[in-house]
Amino acid sequence: MKEYRLSAWPDLGPQHQRTAYRRMLSDMSQRHMSVPELCARSGLSKSVVLGFLDALATRGLLISRETPRLHWPISLRPLRDWVRRARLLSPRGARRA
Repeated sequence: MKEYRLSAWPDLGPQHQRTAYRRMLSDMSQRHMSVPELCARSGLSKSVVLGFLDALATRGLLISRETPRLHWPISLRPLRDWVRRARLLSPRGARRA
């Protein structure tokens, strides 16, 4: 999935003078945004957002990158073991045994 960031603030035409477009531009001027994030923040449909991004890209105002993958840096096994021990040692868990 791609993320997009604004490289320069564009002059908006009359068809893009709505608050939703200004919100998208403001968000993209601060950080990289994905299409689903832009749709959620602006309230516009995916096709409208993609059309707007294409218009910005043809004018050379858009920087795109692939979304970085998030990896868990640690194993969650110690947390699972701690929860298991806490349940076994709790007064409620001791009554079950």
